Amino acid sequence: MSERRSVADGGSGMRAAVRATGNWEADVDETEGILVDWFAREGRSVQEGDTLCEIQVEKVSVDIQAPVAGTLDEIVVGEDDEFEIGDTLGWIRSE
Repeated sequence: MSERRSVADGGSGMRAAVRATGNWEADVDETEGILVDWFAREGRSVQEGDTLCEIQVEKVSVDIQAPVAGTLDEIVVGEDDEFEIGDTLGWIRSE
């Protein structure tokens, strides 16, 4: 599950970070992963708990879920890109 952290961006609503974190972290030794696939697209509405993307860390595939309902505002890490555990993968704008 992703960590929920909202920040005001000066506009209406809040932006919530979609982060590469969760309960699975205790099961892996690596600090890096690869973003396998985005299931949601920028500009699309998502509900809290929707699966947004799949990541691969070691031999573990993990689904990252939306921490809040809103619009997937920005994808930061693209498909097949590497990231560090804890990095922001994308942003959701909640109203």
